[in-house]
This record gives sequence, structure tokens and C-alpha cells, in this order.
Amino acid sequence: MKRSLKVIILILVIVLAVTLTAAFLTRGVMAYLPFLEARTGNWTGAYVPLGIVDQRPWQTAAALAALAQSAEEKKLAREAERLADHEVDQAFSQSLRQASLVKPTLTGKALALQQRVSALQEIIKNDEARISALSTASALTKQAGAVSNTSDLEIAKAQLALDQSELADSIEDLARESGDQRVKLQQELAARESAMKQYRQNGSGDEGQTAVASAEQYTTFSQQLSTWRSLRKRKALTAQAQQLAQADVAALTGDQERMKAEAAALAGKAPVESTSERIDRLQRLSAQQNILSILNDRLEAQHQLADLYRRWGDQVELQQKIVIHLLLQSVAMLAGICILVILAGWGLQVGLASIVHDPRQRQTLKTVLNLGTQLVGLLLILLVIFGVPSQMPTILGLVTAGLTVVFQDFILAFCGWFVLMGPNGVRVKDWVEIDGVGGEVVQLGLFRTWLLETGNWTAHGHPTGRRVSFLNGYAIRGKYFNFSTVGQWMWDEIRVSVPPGISIHPLLKEIYEATVTTTEADAKMAEAEWKRVTHEEGSPQFSAMPSVNLRPAGAGVDIVIRYITRAGVRVETRNRLFAMIVDLMQDDSKNDKNNVSLSPHVGAKG
Repeated sequence: MKRSLKVIILILVIVLAVTLTAAFLTRGVMAYLPFLEARTGNWTGAYVPLGIVDQRPWQTAAALAALAQSAEEKKLAREAERLADHEVDQAFSQSLRQASLVKPTLTGKALALQQRVSALQEIIKNDEARISALSTASALTKQAGAVSNTSDLEIAKAQLALDQSELADSIEDLARESGDQRVKLQQELAARESAMKQYRQNGSGDEGQTAVASAEQYTTFSQQLSTWRSLRKRKALTAQAQQLAQADVAALTGDQERMKAEAAALAGKAPVESTSERIDRLQRLSAQQNILSILNDRLEAQHQLADLYRRWGDQVELQQKIVIHLLLQSVAMLAGICILVILAGWGLQVGLASIVHDPRQRQTLKTVLNLGTQLVGLLLILLVIFGVPSQMPTILGLVTAGLTVVFQDFILAFCGWFVLMGPNGVRVKDWVEIDGVGGEVVQLGLFRTWLLETGNWTAHGHPTGRRVSFLNGYAIRGKYFNFSTVGQWMWDEIRVSVPPGISIHPLLKEIYEATVTTTEADAKMAEAEWKRVTHEEGSPQFSAMPSVNLRPAGAGVDIVIRYITRAGVRVETRNRLFAMIVDLMQDDSKNDKNNVSLSPHVGAKG
């Protein structure tokens, strides 16, 4: 094992040990635990003064309620919403009462608008009285059985509607000019009540799951990491909400002290006080007491909200610890997969070295085993990180189809490599012919076969110096000839030209006997191999015995000698036969004193 691989394994083992230890130490978070103690944050919020009602308590509670997931969080969210809703309602009540105590001095346009409002109020009273009189008259007419005229009544009602609309516009203008906030507060309160009604109608009664059950749904590393980041953000938001509630408590406490001082000042009896002044003072004192009561209620609600946000933050922190525990388990699983993949690859290579002794095969199988183990490990890591896809069969089908189309040549080459590694395949130094190109195999890879081209090797067998590469797919969809395995035999021919006048038949017999003697060993071996390949019993149908035939040629005849030989020793066999025939011809030429010419003929492969 290489040094770098040992270092990687050591690092992975350390990561595995640390994560397993941390997961063991945090195993208690998977059980139900009470809320933890609060932790004070460092965020402070600014208090919004009275005049425009502060609705931030409700907005904060509603925003956090939308983030609640577990049953514990949703229960706290509902309680926070109830308290915040009550606090905001009391804030509206307080603002309306305070606005009623303010009596602005009217001048200019505001005074004119006040007079216009008073005039319109009087006109509306007259309109209502007129409508009442017309309604009474219409009822008496109907009792008498006569036909009543309702047009005057309808006109009076329309006029009343117009006057009321004009009065509402004038009141709004007066409030805007005089600085009176009551109209604006009423509008804001109406909008809030409408929004609250819609919120309650759209609310859900789902209690959700407990914190442990909710967190255990995140089975993949990516989901757990995303959830941890979300919980971290939610923890910060709950801390900010708690700080906001505490800031509101401080602001309301200041208002309470100020209102108590004003109430104490009003409670003191003046030395000289008229009856009207006394009545006005008592009314203002009663209003101040009501405001103090509301302030006390709001202060208590804010105290409860601060404590609730503290508990909510503790609950989120507990869920965060649960997710961290699951993250540690996932990291330990990833480290374990990496260690197993490395050790499995190393173990398979060690076992392969003891089984396969051929260096070429061992190197090829080593590459295949490394690639296979790494792909399996990568697949397991992806499953741990992202999980099993919801449409796994469809995804696998589409991916497989796409990869098959794109890499079909390489897939065929890879499968062809297994064919070539078989008993009838190709080996290095074999003489083969692939797609019409002949040569010697110099390298056989997982996807390609390299030849050293020998040209028309049946004629001379000399290399051309060109290195030719073929994808191994030819072993499946093509054809190839191997002259160095079972199909290594070939038929070769030698043609001897004999002029007329020479004694042919004795020479023919001598050449045949000499050829049989020279090629007998190869012929028997070829017949035995053909018998084994065709699984025949007894004598094979194919004969490897040589033949010597006569062919007419010009002024004389040709003797054609056909014999079986190995492709690798073809040249040596031909040279031996040439030497033997030359000797025979020389002996005959001494007797007949005739000239005989020899000419080789290219043999046909078999």
C-alpha cells in the first residue's frame, strides 16, 4: 500500500473515530428533554412611541409561527400569538383613550371644518327626523288602504346617505388638520380586525410531530445540513424576538412610571376648584387609571412573550442538537464508506496478485477492480448525501439510455475486451487480421487493441512500421482472424515450371514423398486441432495431407505443391521445401540435362 494511501486512511480513521465519539456523547438529544435555561442575546430593538399603534408583537409572533415545525414549537407559537394578539388589542384601546384626552386648539381651516362638521351633524339629525315622519305617514296611508307615495321617502334616504358621506369626509379632514389620531386609529383597528378574522379562518389545526420525530425525517446528509442552517437562523430570530419583547418591557415600564406620576398629580386637590373643573379633573383621573390598568396588562403580556421566546429558542436549540447528532452519524458513515472502499480495493488487488500471474492480465484486472470499487463507493456516498431519488427507475432508465447512445462504442469495446480475454481471443504477440489490416498484437487494453502492421504478411510478413489502433468492439460486431491460436494453420503453395521433354512422373513422386515427410508433423497436429475444435470422433472430415498436381503452362507443365503449415513458421517451411525441390531438380538435371525454373506462388490462407 502506498504511503499517500496510508495517510488518507489514517485521516479517515481519525474522522470516523471523532464523529462516532461525538455521536455517542450526543445520543441523549434523541430522547425527550425539558426546555433548557435561557441564554441572553445581544440584540436590542427600538421602541415605537404611542400615537401609531405598535403592532410588532403580533407581527413577530406571526412570523415565527410560520417557521414552527414540531408539535412543541407549534404549541408555543399558538400561545405567543394569543398573548401578542391580546397585547396589541390593549395597545389600540390605550391609544384610543389617550387620543380622546387630547383636546387640540382649533384655528383657521380646522375651525372652519369643525363648524362644517357641526352643521352637517345638525343636518343629519333633521334628515333623520324627516325620514321618521315620512315613514310614519307612509305606514298610516297603508293602514287606510290608500296608495302611498314613497318617492319622498326614498329621496330623503338618499339625501341622508349623501350627508353622512360628506360628514365622514369632513371628520377625516378635521382629524388631519387638527392632528386628532382617533380616526386613523379606528381605521387601523378595523383593518387589523379584518386581517385577524382572515388569519383565524386560514389557520391550521395540525399539531405536527415531536422534535425527535420531525428531525429523524431528514435521512440524507444534504437535508440534515440544510435543516441545521435553518435552525441556526431560527435560533437567531427567536433571540431577536426575545430582545424586542424585553425592549418593549423597558419602554412600557417607563410609560407606566410617567402615567403614575401624572395620575398622582391629578389626584392632588387644587386649593380653589370650581364644580366644572372638579368634574373635568375627576374624568381625567378616571381615564388615567384606565390607561394605567391597560399598561399593566400590556407589561404583563410582554413579560410573558419574552419568557415564551426564551423557551422557544431553547426548543430550537434542542432540535439543532438533534440535527447535529444526525450530521455526526452521516459524516461517520461517509468516512466508513471511504475506508471500506480503499481497503476493499487494496484487498482485491492483493488477492488478484496471488491468483493471476500474467502481468498484463493482472494490470488490466487491477484497473477494472479499482474502477469498480470506486464507482460503488461513489454511488454509496451519493446515496448518503442526497438519498434515493423519488423516481429512481425512471431516472436510471433515462440515464442508461443516454449513456448507451453516447458511449455505445466504448461499451461495446469494454464488452469486447472480455471476449478477447477468452480462450479463443487475442494475446500480445499474436498474428491477427482485423478489418483487413494484418499485424502483430503489441498491446491489448481495456478499450483498444494495438497492432504493428505487417502489410500483406502472407507474402513476406515484414512490418511496415505503422502502429494501428482498433476499438475492441470488433470482437462483437465484426470479425477477426487469429493465426496464432487454434486457427493458426494456413495452406501454402509452391509452383515449379518443368519444360517439355523431362521425365515428369518420377520427379512428381519424389516431390510428393519429400513434401509429405517435411510437413507430416504439422499435418497431424492440424488434424488433431481441427478434430478438437469440431468435436468430431474418428477421422476428421478435413485432411491436412499435402497434394502435388500438374498444370499445363506454355511450352511445358507446372507442378503445384499445396501443403499445410503454421503461419508463424511459413517462411521457414517454404525455404526448406525450396531447398528440397532444388536438390531433387539438380539430381534430375544431371540425368536429363534439362533446365528447370522455380517460381513461388502466394499461398491461400486456411
